[in-house]
Amino acid sequence: MSTFSLAVRDSSTMLRRNLLHARRYPSMTLNLLLTPIMLLLLFVYIFGDVMSAGIGGGHAHRSQYIAYIVPGILMMTIGSTVIGAAISVSTDMAEGLIARFRTMAIRRSSVIIGHVVGSVLQVLASLVLVGAVAVAIGFRSTHATALDWLAAFGLLALFALALTWIAVGMGMASPNAEAAGNSAMPLILLPLISSAFIPVHTMPGWFQPIAEYQPFTPTIETLRGLLLGTQIGNSWWIAILWSLALTALGYRWSTSLFNRDPK
Repeated sequence: MSTFSLAVRDSSTMLRRNLLHARRYPSMTLNLLLTPIMLLLLFVYIFGDVMSAGIGGGHAHRSQYIAYIVPGILMMTIGSTVIGAAISVSTDMAEGLIARFRTMAIRRSSVIIGHVVGSVLQVLASLVLVGAVAVAIGFRSTHATALDWLAAFGLLALFALALTWIAVGMGMASPNAEAAGNSAMPLILLPLISSAFIPVHTMPGWFQPIAEYQPFTPTIETLRGLLLGTQIGNSWWIAILWSLALTALGYRWSTSLFNRDPK
């Protein structure tokens, strides 16, 4: 077999291992999903009228606010789900599985790739579930064409890949699963200080640059443009640039930690 075929075979084996583990122990993924779903229901049914009145110039319209926050909730779903990758990698490190894999006759990269691909697949499944809840409570995308939906799905998948690589690096660098979960918490908190729930221009002036120039805001605005027909401007290429930069950073960080000789 060629080197490429061996790498694909080993990566497929590691992917199957991680998917089987996720299927046998689904509680962690379900617990991580509760945060975006609960926030979606909370902001729609408790704060929906007040928040929609603030955005709509004094006229409360809950259906408009549902459309506004769903892209942000989808991004929060990615941030919360990839925490599972950090915890899973850290658990493998603490239990000695990573050290054992280093000594086996397999491609070293296949171990990390199995974690990354498995996590991205879980994220996509989580996005489908959260999207179904959003549709059930009234979210509609009347302006989006099939091409817009395809572009939105591709952007979500690219951003999921980027955050997964970052989460894997956090898991590699953490001494235990609890520390990995804590270090990955900013992936959930960053959407809260973005344009997910309110427009950036309504925030205090000193805080607006923080919300505007972080990776979540341009991605959320691009999703809103694709699904709701709002202006995208230069958000699309900033979102892609952030995704590619985070992917490269997470990849270099994760592989360097994995290839480092254990002490």
